Amino acid sequence: MSDTATAELMASGRAARPEKVATVAEIAAKLGESQAVFVSEYRGLSVKQLADVRNALRPSGAEHVVYKNTLARIAVRDAGLDGLEDILVGPTAMTFVSGDIAGTAKALRDTSKTLPQLVIKGGVLGGAALSADDVLALADLPSREELLARRQIGE
Repeated sequence: MSDTATAELMASGRAARPEKVATVAEIAAKLGESQAVFVSEYRGLSVKQLADVRNALRPSGAEHVVYKNTLARIAVRDAGLDGLEDILVGPTAMTFVSGDIAGTAKALRDTSKTLPQLVIKGGVLGGAALSADDVLALADLPSREELLARRQIGE
């Protein structure tokens, strides 16, 4: 974690709590390791429904996590990901993608159709900010497996 992030955590005049510092470092590490990050609002979802969302995303190599927005904003600022900070408002979850980006967007979109309380807010891909519409457009792309299969059969 950078000195800037540590300073933000200590801005209240008190020493930063070790668990908060660790959480910011964890988020920053996941942001650095991920190919893409999608942000969604989960207002009104039960714990079981959130588990269903996580289970739907897992096969595509994604992890759906809820963090305190303040800590997530500090990590996002520290990582230099413009555009993500503005959508970290309200009850938000971050989906870290380390596998199939289109497959994850598709799973998130399909899950949001069955659970209308799950609202896709946007994300970031390769450092570029994505709107909710951009994430939905990614969902319309063929998955990696589909592209490989098409290539093998010569489509």
